[in-house]
Amino acid sequence: MPSVDALSRALESDAEPALRPLPPVVADMLRSLEAPPRLAAHLRAVHDVAWQLADWVRDRCPDLAFDREAVLFGAATHDIGKTLHPEELSGPGSAHEEAGRTLLMERGFPAESARFAGTHAAWTRPGVLTEDLLVSTADKVWKDKRVPELEDLLVGRLSGATGRPPWEEYLALDGLLERIGAGAGPRLAFQAAFPVRT
Repeated sequence: MPSVDALSRALESDAEPALRPLPPVVADMLRSLEAPPRLAAHLRAVHDVAWQLADWVRDRCPDLAFDREAVLFGAATHDIGKTLHPEELSGPGSAHEEAGRTLLMERGFPAESARFAGTHAAWTRPGVLTEDLLVSTADKVWKDKRVPELEDLLVGRLSGATGRPPWEEYLALDGLLERIGAGAGPRLAFQAAFPVRT
């Protein structure tokens, strides 16, 4: 059983850089699941980056219809299945994806909210929405990882909404992701300060 103190610190403590808290419904669920503290820290870091991305997209592309709250919930819960597969916190694996989607639905969340647990690593599937691309991008760039294929899909959505050429949207997005990526060190240190298990 994880230390309640470590989990509470991961959810509530000040971080450098400052990280927004998770939505209360998510924080409460992580507590009830006795989630690994490192998972809570990771979700908090990705959620904070998703917030930055969603605000930037909203301001840059006001005609791009997307559900900002869905992006924030998706980022805050994308790896929730790692409560059932904690070995995937420190090693490879994808069992947490379907497990997370199922867990969220069993707890009463609708399929459209639970989907992010399964789509955050599958951005090339048919029917992937802008919200999925934003959660996937946040899950990469929080640690300064860049995935050209993923970014190209997001650039296409931005360009389609603004009418600006893709190269212009690419340059704008690239600048944002570089700025966000520059803060990866402290985010990684925050996550690493919490145990996978206690």
